[in-house]
Amino acid sequence: MKYVICAYRNYGIELYDNLKKKFNFILIKSKKDLSYNKIQKINPSIIFFPDWSWKVPEEIVKNFKCVCFHEAPLPKFRGGSPLQNQIIRGKIKTKTTAFIMNEEIDAGNIILQKDLSLEGSIEDIFSRMYKNDYSLILKIIKGQYKERKQSGKPTFFKRRKPEDSELKSLNYSKEYLYNFIRMLEDPYPNAYIKLGKQKIIFKKSFYKNKKLTFQGEIL
Repeated sequence: MKYVICAYRNYGIELYDNLKKKFNFILIKSKKDLSYNKIQKINPSIIFFPDWSWKVPEEIVKNFKCVCFHEAPLPKFRGGSPLQNQIIRGKIKTKTTAFIMNEEIDAGNIILQKDLSLEGSIEDIFSRMYKNDYSLILKIIKGQYKERKQSGKPTFFKRRKPEDSELKSLNYSKEYLYNFIRMLEDPYPNAYIKLGKQKIIFKKSFYKNKKLTFQGEIL
């Protein structure tokens, strides 16, 4: 049995590195490498998308079993930037949802879900995502899942753009500023504010005992 994993961030590469020790996994890291002809030649049993930011060619979705991992309690928070769109709205708990991809965005049948905390840094969250994805992939390979249709009213959010990382002012609550900065830690376009000809880049934020501090740089 052959499997493909489509991933490009560090935690996705770590997933591949550990899964290939047990199974026949092939890694695809870039959009240009995910072609129908290439997938045909590999002929995988399942294609996993734990860490992917691009639209998957429709030919692939229609002809192969594609499993996507989306950090949201689908059908809520369909669309791009699910971590950021939840964190900025004050969500501290969500789900890792594994679903069978179809032609619609994030609308396929759910096969498994696992609780995911949104507290802490992006690095903390990525670490939890890795653990969730690894355990869910093992269950999927073993066939330990049941398909079910998504239920409830869907909500859809757009993928954030680099210009959305700008803070127009600091006249927000400390909790909001904390969430805004931490949700945009590396590898995402960092939060920033323009002050005259200079720009402050916010790298990390810390909020404890109602005190907000941050790490950053001035450009």
